[in-house]
Amino acid sequence: METILDITNLSKTYKSAGKTLSVLDDINFNIETGSANAIVGPSGSGKTTLLGLCAGLDRATLGSVVLNGVNLNNLSEDKRAQVRNQFVGFIFQNFQLLPTLTALENVMVPLELRGEKNIRARALDLLDKVGLASRGHHYPTQLSGGEQQRVSIARAFSNAPKILFADEPTGNLDAETGEKVQKLLFDLNKDAGTTLILVTHDLELAGKTQRILRIKGGKLVADEKTAIAQ
Repeated sequence: METILDITNLSKTYKSAGKTLSVLDDINFNIETGSANAIVGPSGSGKTTLLGLCAGLDRATLGSVVLNGVNLNNLSEDKRAQVRNQFVGFIFQNFQLLPTLTALENVMVPLELRGEKNIRARALDLLDKVGLASRGHHYPTQLSGGEQQRVSIARAFSNAPKILFADEPTGNLDAETGEKVQKLLFDLNKDAGTTLILVTHDLELAGKTQRILRIKGGKLVADEKTAIAQ
């Protein structure tokens, strides 16, 4: 299988009160194109930091992140932003919608940044796929948490990403809405062939992926195939 993400000897440290805080320590793995994967572990284990490094939102202290053949550590922030806009979708736990833009406008933003054409029609189609075609003119404050998360999913898929990172995509949702969001993620992943990497505390959700990476204390302690992959 083709590899879309290679993580080699990845470490991340921060300076705090004159001391060095190690968040990730010598992480190694690779991700196959089109696969669905979960990163799990206790709070504070470094999962979200790892996801941000993989997506090019931050730079590693040591080691390398090679995304779709591009070594992100060799790039400036502007160049990493270009890579993200070309290849990456990201769903944040707290949605990260722009409050002054409507749902439709939020979905249109990545398309505008890419200079795409017919962006309104494409954004409306994506909102329709997540069941929000009639809510495009509403602002984030006029939407429920589940609706905001579905807008963020539509936005994440607006640039047809090769890889989608989702940080606790159902963590702030009730059970019923969470089930709908899960189905959307896996359906869109399957239909578009987009590689999926989830950070989650939900082991049931993790079990729906093909592979589970377990992080503890900043280290990768287990790399397991699920029953789905076997």
